[in-house]
Amino acid sequence: MDRKRENLKKFIKKFEDIMTASTFAEAGEFEIAKEILKENRGVLLAIRDGQIDRKTLKYAVNTCKRIGAHLDILYVSSAEAKDTMFERFLQELQNEDIHFTLIKKKGCLKKAIIDYTDERKEIAFVVVELSESLDIDCKDENERFSSLWQKLKCPLVVVTKGV
Repeated sequence: MDRKRENLKKFIKKFEDIMTASTFAEAGEFEIAKEILKENRGVLLAIRDGQIDRKTLKYAVNTCKRIGAHLDILYVSSAEAKDTMFERFLQELQNEDIHFTLIKKKGCLKKAIIDYTDERKEIAFVVVELSESLDIDCKDENERFSSLWQKLKCPLVVVTKGV
């Protein structure tokens, strides 16, 4: 019953947003109408410490700008070591006034991606860098690692490392 009630509340909220946007559109305020209807979408940039490529970082940022999405950065590390290139990237995001959320995890990158996208339904897609190290620290004997990707509920964009 709670699920039905939750779905009904979402439907009512969406209907109210559509009616409000149509009112603004009828009054000639098209930009406001578009903003009201804009969905809360996000892009998840999933990276591992020590294996960060500038091309992958820029791809995720440019995509967020293009589709009007917020950027979530899932940073999976094995230690508390500082990555200077990543620190500079975060500083650039702040300088350009790009809103982002940084989530730090340890362990298996694939599992962290699956868990995060399961919790956050607004993630439009995940950006990762092509790497053999995606299976590092993924030593779960109950599950094959390639089958983890089958549980992903959004598209996966794999960016090849720049030269």
